[in-house]
Amino acid sequence: MSLFEMSDRAKKYRADLLEFMDEHIYPAEAVYDEQMRASGDPHFHPPILEELKAEARRRGLWNLFHPHPEWGPGLTNLEYAPLAEIMGRSHIASEACNCNAPDTGNMEVLTLFGTDEHKEKYLKPLLDGTMASAFAMTEPRVASSDATNIELRMERDGDEYVLNGRKWFASNAMHKNCKVLIVMGKTDPTAAPHRQQSMMVVPVDAPGVTVVRNLPVFGYADREGHAEIVFENVRVPAKDVLKGEGEGFAISQARLGPGRIHHCMRAIGAAERALELMCRRAQSRVTFGSPVAERSNIQDWIAEARIDIEMIRLLTLKAAYLMDTVGNKEARTEIAAIKVAAPDIALKIVDRAIQVHGGAGVTDDFPLAMMYAHLRTLRLADGPDEVHKRAIARHELRQYRDAAAVS
Repeated sequence: MSLFEMSDRAKKYRADLLEFMDEHIYPAEAVYDEQMRASGDPHFHPPILEELKAEARRRGLWNLFHPHPEWGPGLTNLEYAPLAEIMGRSHIASEACNCNAPDTGNMEVLTLFGTDEHKEKYLKPLLDGTMASAFAMTEPRVASSDATNIELRMERDGDEYVLNGRKWFASNAMHKNCKVLIVMGKTDPTAAPHRQQSMMVVPVDAPGVTVVRNLPVFGYADREGHAEIVFENVRVPAKDVLKGEGEGFAISQARLGPGRIHHCMRAIGAAERALELMCRRAQSRVTFGSPVAERSNIQDWIAEARIDIEMIRLLTLKAAYLMDTVGNKEARTEIAAIKVAAPDIALKIVDRAIQVHGGAGVTDDFPLAMMYAHLRTLRLADGPDEVHKRAIARHELRQYRDAAAVS
């Protein structure tokens, strides 16, 4: 068996998921779009999604991401990778299978660090798909790519903490089913830099929590939203601190490792669909007496897309394999590398697919414009490219610095 060969159970899930995509997801995309338009509400929860969720559960395609057998099929990262890629081909597939960010990361955090009360009140409804959640870390006033910059204060007052500050890009906070936030803030500004932060579970309707606005992304008002939220004297019981005071940075690293690679898996799926659309369009459109597919530059784009997709897929699988075998910490360089490479390469392929589609490519008649906006945003989400490159470079340089010190 080759290193990255799929297990028998992964093959079965893959076959079932492909069938679900063909029979239900792709046909539902137009229904989803029509229900959204008819509602007039950019954050409307279309009924078709609940129908898809029910069908996914019936087929056993539910919580595929969750590594704990108690809550999902217990797939490894390597087994889940091709499934996340398939779901990444459509903007509605991940939520239909309860595998959408940021709920996936929040569910893992609550699984690892939540109390029994948190699990009963929030984790179980999230796993059942009846509740949504948001993750509030990024802030408008500071460079949040360095999490030690975070300013939102969490001050102890008896058996409670009082929260004051402002967050933004809290993805999912505009979702009609969003009931809870996981909030990162500063509990002790005098502690060591990576021990100043804590994470807390905060109901979205807690007194003092105000959702100020949704932030559009390249003009798109994503249905789940990216909210700016103000916290004014929000009182949070001490029992709702996750893991303990000062553990916020450690939790964020535990959360972001799997989250980052899941994004990359889905990006590969988007790139695959963009390549498929590019090929179909190139074959069907005729310019100057010949199909566009006969132009040498278009053939170059198609060939380069296939080469690039195979490269980033292999790097993703390597990162997933290392996460499974030596742990997320030891795989951090590969996770950082794929977080840079996958969105960048997928973005290039989508951009070329748009070009082949001509004016139609920038409309909503095709999914390409929305893919482009999402992938371009992904170069910032969960850490911008520059932060990951810095981490990779420091890892490389450390080897030579240590060698020089020995000699």
